[in-house]
Amino acid sequence: MELELQPLALPGVPEERPIVIAGPCSAETEEQVMSTAHSLANRGTKIFRAGIWKPRTKPGGFEGIGVDGLAWMKRVKEETGMLVSTEVATAKHVYECLKAGIDILWIGARTTANPFAVQEIADALKGVDIPVLVKNPVNPDLELWIGALERINGAGLKRLGAIHRGFSSYDKKIYRNLPQWHIPIELRRRIPELPIFCDPSHIGGKRELVAPLCQQAMDLGFDGLIVESHCNPDAAWSDASQQVTPDVLNYILDLLVIREGKQSTESLSELRNQIDECDNQIIEVLAKRMRVCREIGTFKKEHDMTILQTGRYNEILDKRGAQGALCGMGSEFIKKVFEAIHEESVRQQMEIINK
Repeated sequence: MELELQPLALPGVPEERPIVIAGPCSAETEEQVMSTAHSLANRGTKIFRAGIWKPRTKPGGFEGIGVDGLAWMKRVKEETGMLVSTEVATAKHVYECLKAGIDILWIGARTTANPFAVQEIADALKGVDIPVLVKNPVNPDLELWIGALERINGAGLKRLGAIHRGFSSYDKKIYRNLPQWHIPIELRRRIPELPIFCDPSHIGGKRELVAPLCQQAMDLGFDGLIVESHCNPDAAWSDASQQVTPDVLNYILDLLVIREGKQSTESLSELRNQIDECDNQIIEVLAKRMRVCREIGTFKKEHDMTILQTGRYNEILDKRGAQGALCGMGSEFIKKVFEAIHEESVRQQMEIINK
């Protein structure tokens, strides 16, 4: 299904990178919301965010202030002129937000992973013209992400955007959620007209990682940022460690280097030609390697040898990983490349043996 999209067209928001959405993880009290909102508005923020309903991993935590917080969002809009945005996870959330005049909705990662929930939201939005941003699912599944966008688009909503908030991992890493930048990059390749926002707060999980993640997103051509900003982050009722003050956010944005990618690429043509030449050489070398593998397959068949030689395979991975590191490439990257090459080599040898 091809998405039918229109520009986000956000009133009062300049059409330049980055579009910034900022505000606390959760709306906690009216005083906290208004204090943060005025601080952000005074520093140029045009779109305010705050979680009204908060999905928590375990019961017992703060799950959002609920409908009462929508009145505070309305007050933010009236007093500051900012657009206001929040997350929805059910049809009831949608109805309450529309009734309160919320300007932008987003669908959270847990909800995106549930097609039934996304369809419920899509059905509740039929006939409504409102920007909807869809976060990536918690697991690294591009098709699930695109599927959620298609469901919302299928309900007639054309002002859509995506939010990259990273992907869950069982392993402990520096990030709360692994960026896996290749996934939003592939999303951009598949749907080039779709605006993509980066959520550095949820990717990093620590406020000191927000700035470098914002810069990475800009370097990759992302259209916007959605950043958690709180008037007193250390006292936040949810996700305290990943929120920054409005002053710190302003400092981060001031330091951003914005490289526009829409300029002429003529100066890159020679370098791209070199890339094409290298790619052709890689294909030729791989074809030669596979011919040798097929000869090995013939030898193994004639001598009743098993295809998989574990010792040899481990030797190749270790050696090539070390060689890659010496050449300025990540050893894990090289190992992944040779794992794929080995898989194809085994397949080709299987064809020889099974003839």
